[in-house]
Amino acid sequence: MRYVSTRGVAPVLEFDDVLLTGLARDGGLYVPETLPALDLAACQGLSYADLATEVLGPLTGDSIPRADFRQMMADTYAAFDHTAVAPLKQIGANDWVMELFHGPTLAFKDFALQALGRFFDRVLSDRGERVTILGATSGDTGSAAIEGCRGREAVDIFILYPQGRVSDVQRRQMTTVEDANVHAIAIEGDFDDCQALVKAAFNDLQFRDRMRLSAVNSINWARVAAQVVYYVHASMALGGRPLAFSVPSGNFGNVFAGEVARRMGLAVDTLLIATNVNDILTRFFDTGEYRTRGVTATMSPSMDIQVSSNFERLLFDMVGRDGPRVQGLMDNLKQSGGFTAPEDTFARAQQTFMARRIDEDATLAEMRRVHRETGEILDPHSAIGTAAARQARIDRRIADHVPTVSLATAHPAKFPDAVKRAIGIHPALPERLADLHDRKERSITLPNDLGAIQRHLQTHARIAQDAS
Repeated sequence: MRYVSTRGVAPVLEFDDVLLTGLARDGGLYVPETLPALDLAACQGLSYADLATEVLGPLTGDSIPRADFRQMMADTYAAFDHTAVAPLKQIGANDWVMELFHGPTLAFKDFALQALGRFFDRVLSDRGERVTILGATSGDTGSAAIEGCRGREAVDIFILYPQGRVSDVQRRQMTTVEDANVHAIAIEGDFDDCQALVKAAFNDLQFRDRMRLSAVNSINWARVAAQVVYYVHASMALGGRPLAFSVPSGNFGNVFAGEVARRMGLAVDTLLIATNVNDILTRFFDTGEYRTRGVTATMSPSMDIQVSSNFERLLFDMVGRDGPRVQGLMDNLKQSGGFTAPEDTFARAQQTFMARRIDEDATLAEMRRVHRETGEILDPHSAIGTAAARQARIDRRIADHVPTVSLATAHPAKFPDAVKRAIGIHPALPERLADLHDRKERSITLPNDLGAIQRHLQTHARIAQDAS
């Protein structure tokens, strides 16, 4: 498998180099040169771990022998609490939720990041190397990345999160980890600021090379690839029919994984992007204009994002994989805050994608409705997904006969205040996390300043210490 950058300048790489590189050296994101076709017949009746081997294995090329890869997937998904790993629950005549929160940190990010930690271990062990992971989180990526990388000898991990803009549970899942290779950093800013700092650090090539920076955000292709599996899992569970998926979206990685599955041959009717009031994606798919606005803090903080990094991967395909053209559009975004998609490419994207904006009142109403009608308790992100699906049915944009799967991206106990506000119930954490609020926190607060971040890494990363 060969991978190319969305901006067309960085070198073509194999999977293991893409894994360790994260962001391409030209500032773009890596995507497969060509996608392998799914063998849907071979996918039927498999356990989740075996399905991951079947779907994800070809995307890794020859980097990991198949027998070893199969064992890695078995180990990865053995850590999940539910035997189905990603169970589906019916909540309407032709509507399901797929629960993606049964992993170690109770969020969908575990599906990729539990695998990613093992990929890093394998590749770095084979090479005898060490890396410094730098990532940004709007809430769930950070804890899942830390859980996947904690205690690993070849990795130091530094996670930036927006101070005061994640839930208490999300923060504590990052700050109470005792392993010495884990560093949680609160940034005086919002998630877009955190994400911009990470990209700026990677684009400082001298610093990047000296620190051996690698990424766990969904700018790392391996993250997106691992999420393709649960789309195939849903299709197999529902008989292989064309499905509509409603995906709570902020950084676009989760829904882009569904697009990858579609391009690999999965029967996908619609990919519905469900946003909160930070609705840059909804505005784009309604109008063709991609333009940033200020970030509004909401009860669904993992979606409080205005610059959706993975959107560049879709844009690359929309403009015929023209790297210089992507570079020009991204330059416009940086310089003037936005751009307008060419009409022909926008029309093609609308054939698969649509988007809906769900505000705070509608989110609370949806949490109440689902609980009243089904007994299920949804976190606010997941409720945005089911509310968007319901809207699309009412609008006739998704036909009644098309099965719709809404992705439940986080356990309700990660957002207890929102759940209690909606339905009067304070959801309990699983027993293994029952003492989370009693654990000692360990973190540092830094300004929204690249120099401060770089100095902190140079002081605390083992690669820098070894070099000195």
